[in-house]
Amino acid sequence: MASNTEMACQELVEVITDYLEGALSDVDRVRFEEHLKNCRHCRTYLKQMRQTIRALGRLPETSIPEKAKAELLAAFREWNKGKGS
Repeated sequence: MASNTEMACQELVEVITDYLEGALSDVDRVRFEEHLKNCRHCRTYLKQMRQTIRALGRLPETSIPEKAKAELLAAFREWNKGKGS
């Protein structure tokens, strides 16, 4: 995601965690914030994400049973394979 082009809503949704964690490049952070200036739906989504994080806090990785973690990762990998079709 190193383009200077306008960020679409879908791209914002895909990188919102990186934004909240301060992991976006400067270029992408600017694109993200520029998109927010013109998209009330994405501003609402960002607000909801921040509220969720505040409400839930950060769950420690150890709170997820290993079997459940493995099943979730397998399901995500399978879902991700289908995105390329």
